[in-house]
Amino acid sequence: MYSTEALNHVISVAAASADQVDAEGAYPAAAVDALRGSGLLGLVVPEEAGGLGAGPQQFVDVVGGLAAACGSTAMVYLMHTAAAVTVAAAPPPGMPEMLSAMASGNALGTLAFSEKGSRSHFWAPVSTAALSDDGDTVKLRADKSWVTSAGYADIYIVSAGSTSGVAGEVDLYALPRSGEGLSVVAPFAGMGLRGNASSPMTVDATIPVASRLGAQAAGFGLLMETVLPWFNLGNAAVSLGLAGSAYVATIGHVSGARLEHRDEALSALPTIRAQIAKMGTTLAAQRAYLRSAAASVSAPDEETLNHVLGIKASANDAALTITESAMRVCGGAAFSKHLPIERNFRDARAGAVMAPTADVLYDFYGKAVTGLPLF
Repeated sequence: MYSTEALNHVISVAAASADQVDAEGAYPAAAVDALRGSGLLGLVVPEEAGGLGAGPQQFVDVVGGLAAACGSTAMVYLMHTAAAVTVAAAPPPGMPEMLSAMASGNALGTLAFSEKGSRSHFWAPVSTAALSDDGDTVKLRADKSWVTSAGYADIYIVSAGSTSGVAGEVDLYALPRSGEGLSVVAPFAGMGLRGNASSPMTVDATIPVASRLGAQAAGFGLLMETVLPWFNLGNAAVSLGLAGSAYVATIGHVSGARLEHRDEALSALPTIRAQIAKMGTTLAAQRAYLRSAAASVSAPDEETLNHVLGIKASANDAALTITESAMRVCGGAAFSKHLPIERNFRDARAGAVMAPTADVLYDFYGKAVTGLPLF
């Protein structure tokens, strides 16, 4: 089990720098350093690899707490965890110590899947990988977009078309930052999540075939069966953490701000109370859905796929609604950055367009419940 004290310390560090991270578009270095020393980078890594062996419910609790403090820090943590569970599922034989390093905090991981050529269809890389004649090395060429912690992570899990040469088949590789041929193309400048360094990167490297995760063409299965459940749960937790922060700030504001000419708080207005009630009930419903989805991923059943497909999309949309309501209820106080709501509002916009997008997931959900194949 993770240490509550350690988590609270990381949250405190993240919250203290959140405004600066947002204003300057700066990587949350202090919070990441605190994460490295907290044990939380190994939260869901198996105990035999040096992790804490926690499950999806503990994971979403931690991510949500981080997101309420700093959305950028939460995304850095989410992407590390998604990389770690993928390595745990299919350790690259040439890097036997990688998972332990990720669990201990010595190695921060991230995913490099999205590409301009296939947009939000992260499962369909257009990048290429060619096996050498002796079968020992792979020539990897890729142009990646939106790589969180680009230039800061120590380990990058990179997707490419499989060396099998079969259309639609995918391989995954682990590339250390110290290796040659991995470079950041441009700095990140986004509307929200401004500190997560989600930059484009290029890969042009010859790497050992032993850097591959799993067998040839095993990548698609890892994407769907390992990455997707953990990423969607974590992304939903980020959305609800941001929404929860906006909700708490809204209650605090309307309870304290006064209409002096009427000698009453803003909360005395029925229209204000109605908006807060809608925010609170929506948040409570989504949190319950997230708990159900996490429990289902922990113990898979016939509803697990639907939960995995539905939870990110619905939480993303709920965060959009809640943070917009918070902006409207708090008015100028939110707009002028006296409260964290404006930052929550911008950060929450990222989830719905982050691959797999909410619209893609709704389509997949509809296919799943009507008995149609997803692909």
